[in-house]
Amino acid sequence: MARILVVDDSPTEIKAFSAMLENNGHEVITAENGADGVAKARQEKPDVVLMDIVMPGLNGFQATRQLTKDDETKNIPVIIVTTKDQETDRVWGKRQGAVGYLVKPVTEATLLSEIDSVMAG
Repeated sequence: MARILVVDDSPTEIKAFSAMLENNGHEVITAENGADGVAKARQEKPDVVLMDIVMPGLNGFQATRQLTKDDETKNIPVIIVTTKDQETDRVWGKRQGAVGYLVKPVTEATLLSEIDSVMAG
């Protein structure tokens, strides 16, 4: 299965996503902010990144832009997973290079379907 990096400043969200993913055979790597997420993506080379937007320091839009512009990480698909449900946020997320955009709360079925979709290309 996939190695998935979950970047979120909420321990509750990290725990929930980790449980969903691990229950379906995925390996989970976590980071608690955008800067750590970028560093872990470079180090671990996950198959997919799940990126929150609202985080202290480097936010999810900035971290996504760094990952998708960096030669080392530009081929790792980023799915934004956030509470921000405005069309402008979706457009901006895609402009930063995200390939998917999910709004919390996310069901297990929706999350797994989106991961399968981006991994299939």
